[in-house]
Amino acid sequence: MRILFLDLDTLRPDHLGCYGYHRNTSPNIDRIAREGVRFDNYYCSDAPCLPSRAALMTGRFGIHTGVVGHGGTAADMRMEGEPRGFRDRLSWDSLPAFLRSAGFRTVTISPFAERHSAWWFYAGFNEMYNTGKCGAESAEEITPTVIDWIKRNAKQDNWFLHVNYWDPHTPYRAPIEFGNPFEKDPLPDWITEEVLEQHRRKVGPHSAREINMYDNYADPRYPRYPGEIKDMQDLRKMIDGYDCGIRYMDEHIGRIFDALREEGVFDDLAIIISADHGENMGELGIYAEHGTADYITCRIPMIIRWPGGQKGHVDKGLHYNLDLLPTLAQLLGKQPSERWDGQSYAPAILNGEDCGRDYLVLSQCAHVCQRSVRFGPWIYIRTYHDGYHLFPDEMLFNVEEDPHEQFDVAQQNRSVCWEAVYYLNEWHDNMMKTMPYAVDPLWTVINEGGPFHAKGHLKRYCEWLEKTGRGHAIPELKRRHPREFER
Repeated sequence: MRILFLDLDTLRPDHLGCYGYHRNTSPNIDRIAREGVRFDNYYCSDAPCLPSRAALMTGRFGIHTGVVGHGGTAADMRMEGEPRGFRDRLSWDSLPAFLRSAGFRTVTISPFAERHSAWWFYAGFNEMYNTGKCGAESAEEITPTVIDWIKRNAKQDNWFLHVNYWDPHTPYRAPIEFGNPFEKDPLPDWITEEVLEQHRRKVGPHSAREINMYDNYADPRYPRYPGEIKDMQDLRKMIDGYDCGIRYMDEHIGRIFDALREEGVFDDLAIIISADHGENMGELGIYAEHGTADYITCRIPMIIRWPGGQKGHVDKGLHYNLDLLPTLAQLLGKQPSERWDGQSYAPAILNGEDCGRDYLVLSQCAHVCQRSVRFGPWIYIRTYHDGYHLFPDEMLFNVEEDPHEQFDVAQQNRSVCWEAVYYLNEWHDNMMKTMPYAVDPLWTVINEGGPFHAKGHLKRYCEWLEKTGRGHAIPELKRRHPREFER
């Protein structure tokens, strides 16, 4: 058996044609969706990049692995300590190690381990190809390595090939010569001029007036990526830039598919297409970033074409990215590890059965510290550190009616919030009972000074707010984050 896993960084599902997007961004991905199962409610348990792939590769929540942030203690995998044997557990129960034990030759083409010094990412891979730019690669710098490997190895049996593309990640980088196939397509209709003007009054990194996180610097190397969104033309530049990154990447995926067809292995190939996280495009007033535990950042595509599986099926159940490991174990007829937190959804792939969870708990500790609960039509977001966005402690959105999170209805639905808090506490109790550590890494992040991408920037950011006419927010920022002004 052969498995291709396309790991597409920062890809939000609702910008793909197969998920209903009005632009033709993804014809090659869409074709696989028609031939397999599309999961509509699939989420990374821990956002963004490093915590998400830690959960994917280990099958475990960030609260268990310790990886919930992008710096400090919470960016390192927890040591096993006294129970560790001659080799650690990742050498046999990580995603690639498990597949290798099942007889697969495991290969990754990705710079991810170096990007985040996440060397555990390599555990279980037979072959590792680092494309060398720590995630700044454009697709044309990755595809030749993939096609070369395919030409040399595709006809062999029992391989797992993990391919990592980065084009939808900031800064949006599709080559200028690629053009803009979307220049005449309408923008998403929910961001009107009035909504954009409201967003320009908001504060926080990656708001409309500081796409460069804490200011409006526009890097001339990336002309598709504005430093500020002043008007609808700037909005078009940013959204077109993101969508061009998707389409450019999709065309390179098509080249991979063509190479596999030439080798005669495409038709019976298992294909998995997913992402590490999504990308806010105005939701919560945030642009071109994946910095919260909200519906848009944490919801990711998952498309699986499995030999003998369902074709053209859409699954509506709630699933985590860390559920992939036990799913593959069931599909391959292998025993799951007792350490995995995941729950198999193989019945959805094989028989179209509903096997989703009752609720999900999602985490973000790199830009803010938040946990959210996704259940029914709701996402409840609880904020512990606002990352300078001045979020309320609680937010609630009905994502079936309001998928872009424009209307916080927490105050009108207190009983729904109480239900969410019950789920959050139930999950947290279960997590703390099922690990040998007494510390929740979310609180480690807070006690070490806050999320990595916020820590140490507030004084400079307040100067920027004064300069841009939003100094009214500074007293509240100082009240919430006094330690930042003591340094």
